[in-house]
Amino acid sequence: MATLPRNEQDIIAQFGPQRAYAHGERLETDVVPDRLVKTHCCFCGQQCGIQLKVKDNTVIGFEPWYDFPFNKGMLCPKGVKRYLQGAHPDRLLTALQRDPASPGGFQPLAYTAAIERVAAEIERIQHEYGNNAFSIISGASLTTEKTYLMGKFAHMCLKTSHIDYNGRLCMVSAGAANKKAFGVDRSANPWQDMLHTDVVWISGANVAECAPITTSYVWQARENGAKIIVVDPRITPIARTCDLFLPIKPGRDIALFNGILHLMIKNDWLDHDFIERSTVGFDALAAHVQEWTPKRTAEVTGIAQRGIEQAAEWWGQAKTSFLMHARGIEHHTHGVQNVLGAINMVLASGRIGRPNCGYGTITGQANGQGGREHGQKCDQLPGARDLANPEHRAHIADVWGMDVAAMPQPGVDAYELFRKIESGEIRGMLSICFNPKVSLPDSDFIARMLDKLEFYVAIDFFLNDSARHADIVLPGSLQEEDEGTVTQVEGRVIKINRALDCPGEARQDWRIIQDIAKQLGRERGFTFTSPREIFDELRRASQGGIADYSGITYEKIEQQGGVFWPCPSVEHPGTPRLFEPGSWNPVAKGAGPFYFPDGKARFNVAPYTPPAEDVDAEYPLILTTGRVISQFLSGTQTRRIGPLVDQYPVPRIELHPQLATQLGIGDNDWITAESRRGAITLRAQVVRTIRPDTVFVPYHWAGRKSINRLTIAAQDPISKIPEYKVCAVRVFKAAGPPAYADELEPQQ
Repeated sequence: MATLPRNEQDIIAQFGPQRAYAHGERLETDVVPDRLVKTHCCFCGQQCGIQLKVKDNTVIGFEPWYDFPFNKGMLCPKGVKRYLQGAHPDRLLTALQRDPASPGGFQPLAYTAAIERVAAEIERIQHEYGNNAFSIISGASLTTEKTYLMGKFAHMCLKTSHIDYNGRLCMVSAGAANKKAFGVDRSANPWQDMLHTDVVWISGANVAECAPITTSYVWQARENGAKIIVVDPRITPIARTCDLFLPIKPGRDIALFNGILHLMIKNDWLDHDFIERSTVGFDALAAHVQEWTPKRTAEVTGIAQRGIEQAAEWWGQAKTSFLMHARGIEHHTHGVQNVLGAINMVLASGRIGRPNCGYGTITGQANGQGGREHGQKCDQLPGARDLANPEHRAHIADVWGMDVAAMPQPGVDAYELFRKIESGEIRGMLSICFNPKVSLPDSDFIARMLDKLEFYVAIDFFLNDSARHADIVLPGSLQEEDEGTVTQVEGRVIKINRALDCPGEARQDWRIIQDIAKQLGRERGFTFTSPREIFDELRRASQGGIADYSGITYEKIEQQGGVFWPCPSVEHPGTPRLFEPGSWNPVAKGAGPFYFPDGKARFNVAPYTPPAEDVDAEYPLILTTGRVISQFLSGTQTRRIGPLVDQYPVPRIELHPQLATQLGIGDNDWITAESRRGAITLRAQVVRTIRPDTVFVPYHWAGRKSINRLTIAAQDPISKIPEYKVCAVRVFKAAGPPAYADELEPQQ
């Protein structure tokens, strides 16, 4: 081994050579890995290919996987450092039970005893209060096999309606709008279609920080001659190199889309043949957008009229184009309407269902696509079937071998579950890979509801912030400790390969769920011996559904570098590009490429409505939230990876110099942001890359650093997604550092 710097020697002496990696040190060693394991990154929905270097049941580094077609070896900072979490000292190695007298509030518990306690509490609560008194909140970072199993566990084993997942905070507005317009919820194109387009339009998507490899596709398109249009209240990194930046006022996206369509109609920048042949509903929409003149659009959106007109001209006159969006237009009480407005622009242009003409919804979580297709969503069954549909229920009941009359009806969304805790309807909860105390809005309310539960069990690999409220914590598995499939941002089903064994008494999550079912005496249907067996049943369950995986096998995934669904037979190659003329779908059956009986897409009138909580004299500023490149979601993983913490260690309140001068605030001053629900004091970050009427705070931190203590629990009436992107606040210079200032300073 080469000579190490003093601090690295100290770390190795203290923690040993394996756990030293978790502290983010660059260990200059001559260690040769036992093997390389081709798998995928555990974070965002791009699911970049990576090769993990494994030595003695520890991941010690990575190698690029150049052959994987999406990222071709490229990785973002999170992907580069993701392996450092594996041997972290915080890793859960045993089950825990609550014990307020113990240090940290918990003490170890034998795994079998923990399973017995969980099963006994589920049995008690359901016997005393009914099946629906016990609930499940699941995760979109789980493999598709696990998400399928969670839905089956809720609906067949527990017979509860009350299951939902943290994808409720991510993709549901896009999914609902896609179903309304196209009849199917999936990005329409592989990202490769972006490379040779005339225009790339990006709305509400900070791709450089949230989906960094997508930036490479955008830049390649620009190098090939594309015009890049970015719509955002902040000049994000991708906006710094775009051709046209539209600094929209948060919550006004549908006004912009309606205004663009108004100009497309006025200037006859329409594909009349496509509209006539392949769509319905255009005349009603055209009548609706007549009032959205450039002048009115500018007044509502806060964008200069000349910018709106330029964007419409570039978009309207393009021969090929690609439009993509993310949470910036979806995290609203009218998020579905925003997405429908974007889709209306695409349909009016006719640029969909053919090469180099695309539309994509940027998936946030690792399995944000697959995780919303196969049954853990409150109204859903496998294959993107509807839980309320009698035909769909009968199909799944037959696959599962259960009485269809015993299958519960649809439940409620993730936030409504907590309202039902407040009302006493829900008495128990199981969470898996979900950290609602940090992720959900008005998070002080969420913490109170977790404490109100009679019994709460959490399954995770770290003791996340929500699990600290649990009665029992069960040690689950990291992505690299299991195998299975996920479906990445383009709709490509890919394979996660196991690199390690679970440490200590930790178990693969699917085994934990089956152990609970067995202890309950309800193990029928929960005796799988491998993820492959679960996937084979999922294939049968999805057959004939919109999200048809029946023709996908593990071997086919590895041979093809992933398989795009729908894939209705083993001979079928998969469907990289949706809506091509003559393409297969189970709904239209040859009538047309869109997933309605007549094969035609739907235009939808999308009226403008303001945010649920707009600014006023008392709270005159807009708070919007989002991510930074080195952190991910609630931070359970990334806040434990040293180099990522160093890159962005604590949250700050980002505000424009004009606003800072008006309020007497300097860069790095302590300032307070206050909403009607709470207040937070952080350091100021004065930047010119944000609107003067808006402040921004990233949401990856817990406790007194959590911005979701301020956000509003208002939800879209269709998707039930919370309005994270807009609430009213006031900002002022703090009298001094808060009492918890030491928590807000980077650790040396």
